[in-house]
Amino acid sequence: MLSTQSFKKIKPLIFLAIITPLFFWTFQFVNGSLGVNPIEKLMDNLGEMALRLIVLTLFISSLSDFKQFRFLVEARRMVGLFAFFYVTCHFLTYIILDHFLDITFIIKDILKRPFITFGFISFLLLIPLVLTSPKIMLKKLGFKIWKRIHYLIYPAAIFSSLHFYMLVRANKIEPAIYIFIILLLLLYRLIYKFILPRRVR
Repeated sequence: MLSTQSFKKIKPLIFLAIITPLFFWTFQFVNGSLGVNPIEKLMDNLGEMALRLIVLTLFISSLSDFKQFRFLVEARRMVGLFAFFYVTCHFLTYIILDHFLDITFIIKDILKRPFITFGFISFLLLIPLVLTSPKIMLKKLGFKIWKRIHYLIYPAAIFSSLHFYMLVRANKIEPAIYIFIILLLLLYRLIYKFILPRRVR
């Protein structure tokens, strides 16, 4: 079993592994090698990376309930913040590169197209998590309130996976897999945190 202290030593490698794709895609975008629609491709890459990191955060949360995987808690905050970072990059690509800060059009687009509505709701749900991520906020809010706020990652994950599912026009297997994994992890959380403790009483 890997200790928490040993795991801290490899956190910089995890950081590099998560941030490297952004530099690679940025280079491709500037170099003109992202295909016929580079803005859409960049936006898709950023969004998919964000969704994968959201799912990974949920997976880490579930695994860390078990003693032998408790060390993973050390990476959860970093992975979660990176998920929001990629979501933000995805959103900024949409509003700046794709629509040139045309706020009126963007608002209409968010209200008109359900998959964009879901993506925007997911983005909004993640903001409270980021604002309360510093350890000082945990002390100020108390663990129970802090924990309730961070349960927002589940609806955020559901909305982001639906956003991806509705966006994909052809093969929907990959987004369907994400939805299945998220629902499975949510079911585990409901059973582990709410149903089992009541039965023990």
